[in-house]
Amino acid sequence: MTPDRPDPAAPAALLDGLKGRDCPVCGAPERGARPFLSASIDPARIGALSFASRKPPEYMSFRLVRCGSCETVYAAEAPSAEALAHAYRQAGYDSAEEARFAARAYAEALAPHLRPEHRGGTALEIGAGSGIFLRDLQRLGFAEVIGVEPSHAAAEAAPADIRPHLRIGVFEPGDHAPGSLSLVCCFQTLEHVTDPRALTRAAFDLLRPGGLVAFVTHDYRAPINRLLGRRSPIIDIEHMQLFCPASLDRLLGEAGFADIAIRGIRNRYPLRYWLRLLPLPGPLKPIALATAEALGLGGRGAALDVGNLLSVARKPG
Repeated sequence: MTPDRPDPAAPAALLDGLKGRDCPVCGAPERGARPFLSASIDPARIGALSFASRKPPEYMSFRLVRCGSCETVYAAEAPSAEALAHAYRQAGYDSAEEARFAARAYAEALAPHLRPEHRGGTALEIGAGSGIFLRDLQRLGFAEVIGVEPSHAAAEAAPADIRPHLRIGVFEPGDHAPGSLSLVCCFQTLEHVTDPRALTRAAFDLLRPGGLVAFVTHDYRAPINRLLGRRSPIIDIEHMQLFCPASLDRLLGEAGFADIAIRGIRNRYPLRYWLRLLPLPGPLKPIALATAEALGLGGRGAALDVGNLLSVARKPG
């Protein structure tokens, strides 16, 4: 089965085996959570790009609730880790241009937090896509870079010099020695995993003392996401949970991290990508896209604050 021809049984596998969840950040029971959004999924619309990065919004989601303890929004019923791994393995990839823009923005945001003792070590990126950010990590001075990516199509799109640094599959902490890493990155991926608490604690164990973890996540409390509601691109079948500063601080603090810094960042993407995300009605979106291309503006970069957060924290020692 090739990545661009998804398994026709995949939608059923995703939807038939849903399991109830408690809060994936603090563990509070789901019965104490408040409703956030009702489920909205059309199985007929689940395709090769449904679990791909930077796709046009589909506005589908599982039933979402908001934890009364840590404020995390999460899918109250979610597919198994195995079903999600299969979906990401089969996912298509068509976002090379956007990935280059994103990597540049993440590198600029992360650079001020790095010290000489970090740059000489090993950096791991979880959810590396085509691995384009690994090049930025090399430019930042890391002696070794490793990317983990489940999508075969994304990994196959990696530049030739990056492919040796990519490992195809889901993140497995046992593949890395405890205390061996200087940096663990997880950019726009923490929303997608079934157990963000386990991933964060694994990152802590794998980092050497003084090492850094860096997350980029959506902020569901950001004004633009509150304004758009269900029409926000963060409402997505891929997102098992959504964060805000309070929930990220809880997640990192309970894992043992110190010096937690959480701030908003501006994302820079080509204009055509921003237009794809706009919740324009009916025929207006293709008209807007065609107009931008006709004017030669489609590939021009634009930096916007769309409610994303950079979280950086240090392992004490």
